[in-house]
Amino acid sequence: MASRPGILTDWPWTPLGRFKWVIVTPFVANSTYNFLINSPEEKDLSNFLIFPYMMVRMLHDQIWITLSRHRTAKGKSRIVDKGIEFEQVDRESNWDDQILFNALIFYIGQMLVPESHNLPIWRTNGVVMTILLHTGPVEFLYYWLHRALHHHYLYSRYHSHHHSSIVTEPITSVIHPFAEHIAYFVLFAIPLYTTAITKTASIASFAGYLAYIDFMNNLGHCNFEFIPKTIFTIFPILKYTMYTPSFHSLHHTQFRTNYSLFMPIYDYIYGTVDKASETLYEKSLNKEEASSPQSSAWYLYFMWPFTFWSVLVTWFYGQTFVLERNSFEMLNLQSWVIPRFHVQYLFKWQRETLNKLIEEAILQAELSKVKVLSLGLSNQGDLLNRYGELYIKRYPQLKLKIVDGSSLGVAIVLNSIPKETNQVFLCGRLDKVSYVIANALCERGTKVTTMYRDDYENLLLRLSLESKKNLVFPGSNSAKIWLVGDQCDEVEQKKAPKGALFIPISQFPPKKLRKDCFYLSTPAMITPPSLANVHSCENWLPRRVMSAWRIAGILHALEGWDVHECGEVMFSIEKVWQASLQHGFRPLKINNPLA
Repeated sequence: MASRPGILTDWPWTPLGRFKWVIVTPFVANSTYNFLINSPEEKDLSNFLIFPYMMVRMLHDQIWITLSRHRTAKGKSRIVDKGIEFEQVDRESNWDDQILFNALIFYIGQMLVPESHNLPIWRTNGVVMTILLHTGPVEFLYYWLHRALHHHYLYSRYHSHHHSSIVTEPITSVIHPFAEHIAYFVLFAIPLYTTAITKTASIASFAGYLAYIDFMNNLGHCNFEFIPKTIFTIFPILKYTMYTPSFHSLHHTQFRTNYSLFMPIYDYIYGTVDKASETLYEKSLNKEEASSPQSSAWYLYFMWPFTFWSVLVTWFYGQTFVLERNSFEMLNLQSWVIPRFHVQYLFKWQRETLNKLIEEAILQAELSKVKVLSLGLSNQGDLLNRYGELYIKRYPQLKLKIVDGSSLGVAIVLNSIPKETNQVFLCGRLDKVSYVIANALCERGTKVTTMYRDDYENLLLRLSLESKKNLVFPGSNSAKIWLVGDQCDEVEQKKAPKGALFIPISQFPPKKLRKDCFYLSTPAMITPPSLANVHSCENWLPRRVMSAWRIAGILHALEGWDVHECGEVMFSIEKVWQASLQHGFRPLKINNPLA
């Protein structure tokens, strides 16, 4: 929202939320009904196509969004080398409002302008008139309107909302207050209305003009440069009649230059072209590629026939790629993705391939002089690579430090359990984290019990002599706090008493099978505001909340700890916990029902 919102800032249908499109239902129903029952001579194709064409425009925008984010992940030709924040994602989530607005205007316009009925498919004179009217009046008036919007009075009340996005996405182009969209539509209506009343309009001139506006808007805000230099060499006039993504990106970073709509000619005429326009264009065009890429809901399962092919492709051609770049204090951070689905980690015959991909990423990081590499989620475990120990043994001369993050996971869980707790129940598959948690709880006098004798005996082998006194078997299922590891199934959860608190000690959350119990999140912390460009997270965690296994690597680098944390090695739990707090990471607020 603008810094000082003016009148007509919000869209009229904002209170309707997701149901906003219902307001065009009467128009769509009437248009469809008339088209179906009227005789061929009376059918108004131009009226019938309004709604379908709005859907085509939404698809066009979505393709641009996908393409832009793919290119952002690759890094090639990226203009502003930063990620987008969650705040921007939320702010731009209403990008379809302007399409809904256009649909209403076209339906109402056809009711008020008789000449707009029964438009032919094509009229050459109308297409030519549309081009001339856009190049002349529309571009000229927009240039001066845009400069006026940068006056402090209008900027603070309206246009600052659009400029809140320094790093643009295609849909940033249409993120404006309602009042601004009214002004823009009045300008774009000049060719549309003129051709209609002069009876030179056609479906092609209307649809083509809207497609041109959408295409150029998305192009100018996509944040990657792809217009080849040769096109300006062959057609020099394009320098003045077609902007590039880098040209408009400078307007979002410098604010007082490059005001033109799509044609830079008026910036050249009035001397507002940014001096860095050509330099940034060439620099962005030549930027090297950085990587090579590829909340769950029930309806997403219908996509499995399509995503199955993606699984097959990644099996044979997938390569590690950069998902996100962050900066924090003096560190430059990158999140790399192994292009594999979670289900692929469950197959024994995939382990060698997975380890090879992780190993290649480690060696690439070593060559790039990376200081610390955190294995993150999935890419570790006693069965896969013994929490990264496999790579240390294979490459004992590694200078970078490999961190599995277990110590911070343990620290978060221990600080989630009230100090006065007398007994906890440990369930799920035992691993490195669960052994250390059990030992720490027993040392502070908390009774730990398990469901199976095998688990009890395995814990006895790992606990200190003093701790063994507080390990209980057979124990009671009446404990109000249950520590839930991987593979804790429905049978085990059903044995918990009503009102029990399930605290996950695994990387992935358990299925919430008990409506009469409470579930905490997996070990995670709120990131500091100074951790820049955070725009992705695990889909079961809140915004700007990061998994302990990712945070641990950041802390390792910040503190300069010159040791690996992998295999059976566990870093100091208290030390890593205090370091996380000192660097601004904060525990999730827990509304403990047992407190």
